[in-house]
Amino acid sequence: MNDTPDAPAVEIEHLTKVFRVPSLRKQTVLAVNDLSLTVGRGEVYGLIGPNGSGKSTTMKVLLGLLHATTGKCSIFGRDSSQVDSRKDVGFLPENPYFYKHLTASETLDFYGRICGLTKAERRDQSARLLKLVDLEHATDRRLAGYSKGMLQRIGLAQALVQNPRLVVLDEPTAGVDPSGSRQIRDLILALKEQGISIILSSHLLEQVQEVCDRVGIIYKGDLVREGKLEDLISIEDQTEIILKNASPALLEKVRALAAGDSTEVISIGRPRTTLERLFLEETQ
Repeated sequence: MNDTPDAPAVEIEHLTKVFRVPSLRKQTVLAVNDLSLTVGRGEVYGLIGPNGSGKSTTMKVLLGLLHATTGKCSIFGRDSSQVDSRKDVGFLPENPYFYKHLTASETLDFYGRICGLTKAERRDQSARLLKLVDLEHATDRRLAGYSKGMLQRIGLAQALVQNPRLVVLDEPTAGVDPSGSRQIRDLILALKEQGISIILSSHLLEQVQEVCDRVGIIYKGDLVREGKLEDLISIEDQTEIILKNASPALLEKVRALAAGDSTEVISIGRPRTTLERLFLEETQ
């Protein structure tokens, strides 16, 4: 089934997910409450929120790992509950499981087989992806000897085996040191340059602020803020003017006039807060 050409990469409409508590027959937990969001093609969307806020539940429903109580999700215009909608999707869970006795190349060959790639395609993909995630030096090393950062990068490589147009990353830098986190951030930016749509869930708000085009803040199952990153972190009632080569005398007059005196106005706009500060304001 072909996707709708003008459809967004992801569309979630009025998604609600309720879990029943097994030990208490009538008690339920509302994990996601009437959530709607859209991820454009080629866009990096950050979904952030405290632990237990509903981020992972939302992504699992989108990926068909859980059924929605109400509402619907679509991927490139196709109902995400249908198996064929996932052929263009790569997924890296928060705690990926690997067969530690396999090498990196054997791991990618294994996932390539699952995706139906030919032997030649698997060989080419393995070489390309190991270069992309900077693991060429560890191609024949068993994963049992990999660091946490290396495991996350091989996990990202397996998510890309079938050349997906959408990649879903759930805490891709969890437990990774700053150097490994930086490498994964650079990989996300490289995928963005290729036009791949990305949904990123992360506790590292600085990283989200560096790579995401749009951000949604989810709290207790509700999407409390959502929009373009630049709009969310701008301070609406303030204006920032940056001047170059301004003399002390001009600085005294700048509130009235910032012209002449060979002063170059570098930028005029709203000053920025941080995504971390915005997040804390919305969730506390």
